[in-house]
Amino acid sequence: MNDSPARAAGDRAAAAAAAWLAALDDDQRTAAAWPWPSDDERHRWYYTPTDHGGLALTDMRPAQRGLAMQLVATGLSRAGYGTVSTIMGLENVLDLVEGFQVDWGRERGRDPQMYWMRVFGEPGGDAPWSWRFGGHHISLNVLVVDGEVQASTPCFLGADPASSPLLGPHPLRPLGGVEDLARDLVRSLDEEQAAHALISGVAPTDIVGGNRSRIGDGDLMMRLPDIWRGYFAEARLADRVEAMHQGAEEKAGASPEHHEAVRLTGVPKGVPASDLTAGQQDQLRALLGLYLGRIPDELAEREAAKFAGDRLHGVHLAWAGSTEPGRPHYYRLQGPRLLVEYDNTQRDVNHVHSVWRDPENDFGYDVLAQHRARHHS
Repeated sequence: MNDSPARAAGDRAAAAAAAWLAALDDDQRTAAAWPWPSDDERHRWYYTPTDHGGLALTDMRPAQRGLAMQLVATGLSRAGYGTVSTIMGLENVLDLVEGFQVDWGRERGRDPQMYWMRVFGEPGGDAPWSWRFGGHHISLNVLVVDGEVQASTPCFLGADPASSPLLGPHPLRPLGGVEDLARDLVRSLDEEQAAHALISGVAPTDIVGGNRSRIGDGDLMMRLPDIWRGYFAEARLADRVEAMHQGAEEKAGASPEHHEAVRLTGVPKGVPASDLTAGQQDQLRALLGLYLGRIPDELAEREAAKFAGDRLHGVHLAWAGSTEPGRPHYYRLQGPRLLVEYDNTQRDVNHVHSVWRDPENDFGYDVLAQHRARHHS
């Protein structure tokens, strides 16, 4: 009997997914449940405030929403679930920041119930199936194969505002840890280390990989209209996004040379962990742990084992922009089976995007290929 942590996580996901689907009526299930593999749809993901595909929380009854969130919780650690819930709630804060005026072509433009759930395939059993949950600044993608959770990437979390006031001395910063630990690490570098780590004096205005289904050698930062993938029913919204992109680029002072400097490459840019001191390696491991720690603890331990000991040495840290708090900045962690990107440049450096990816196994590319080879050769 397989009682591995991955199997236990797969069992929890299957039970939660089955309970949610059973609570839906026929019309809801049409939006919520798609056949396996539906790859064109399954590999499409967003972090913009657009329809992510599936059944929106706002189109569920309260009990159904509760069951959907139980499924979300199976893919996250306790801290990860708290962070995701906080990001969803930030839509109310962002609505206030924007004067309750931004509509994005729907009745309420910033809405904590505009998050979508979709299941691909039949939960349970050994056949592959997956679930996806997403909305503004959240994209969770979980694959189950042979009853085990085998992939949890791409995993995107953002925050806008990145920092907002609370009653008391401490602001609300759902992604503050991944900013502070990274800054502490890069500011600890000596002159030679920093010369390798700093790849551009100007930070890109977004994560470079964007929401591509697959990361490739030579990828440049995606333009904002391309991240939305043209999903606009009204020309005014397309015009707004184009203006947002142009305005952000001009404000950043980003030139083609700056974009070239942060271009994704198969050979990682930056300083390798092998050139860091033992203390700096500990800092790097702690930073990476905040990304891997988004998923359930037992699955995070499996991911962390890939970077245990000397295996961390292949991970590179690259930084762009300022190392001063409150100034535009970007960093990436890149190595075998790893791409982490973080960017805080927009809305006067108060708007964070962060993503953890496994370029070889996003959406389970690698494990599904192995599954097919075993069962269909």
